[in-house]
Amino acid sequence: MSEVVLTEVHGKVGLIRINRPDALNALNNEVVDGIGRAVDQFEADENIGCIVLTGSDKAFAAGADIGLMKSYGYMDTYKTDFITRNWERIRSARKPVIAAVSGFALGGGCEVAMMCDMIYASDTAKFGQPEIKLGIIPGAGGTQRLPRAVGKAKAMDMCLTARMIDAAEAERIGLVARVFPVDQLLDETLKSAATIASFSLPVVMMVKESVNRAYESSLNEGLLFERRTFHACFAIEDQKEGMAAFVEKRKPAFKNR
Repeated sequence: MSEVVLTEVHGKVGLIRINRPDALNALNNEVVDGIGRAVDQFEADENIGCIVLTGSDKAFAAGADIGLMKSYGYMDTYKTDFITRNWERIRSARKPVIAAVSGFALGGGCEVAMMCDMIYASDTAKFGQPEIKLGIIPGAGGTQRLPRAVGKAKAMDMCLTARMIDAAEAERIGLVARVFPVDQLLDETLKSAATIASFSLPVVMMVKESVNRAYESSLNEGLLFERRTFHACFAIEDQKEGMAAFVEKRKPAFKNR
């Protein structure tokens, strides 16, 4: 049996690849647990500064495994803490995580992509929350992260009609950060991730934490958090190096401390 989650290291970038091609990378516990272990591995590796999560050209992830879920009762989902128990590991990663999406990112696949810090898409990508067709609602953030990303009207439209949107619309409404030709997606995503990983890791993590705070606090509280974090940068060796390098017109040599 082949591994359903594969990992690679590209310089300072950790790549996680969902690998269930026969099921269009449908998400089951084996896949989600594998992603969690890979995130743990790259979080613990001091040489890794950014993580990329991807699937195949045909599908990032076509949703949760419906064959697995169809026999569940309420107590099966509630007592096992279905989704919460293991799906949220991506969201809790301190290092930046970029989703590189080609093909279908539907239901749980779209939600997993939204757990990442940003989404890069190929021009073949299709996003959607079709759970309503199954007699359920989105359960991994589709009614919560999606409105925060694209606004109430678009989120209502996608969740209530189950329609798919293409990469161009996803970029236009703010779900996707960048769109590339399908044969360039992974290379361009790894290039961007390598740029992020070249900066001071403590500062990168501070940026991520500060931007995420914008979604979970008032503007005044968010600004205070940003200001105090900005002040804290001046206790970091990499701040001294970065500013010295700028004044001396050379490339900084960050040491992640």
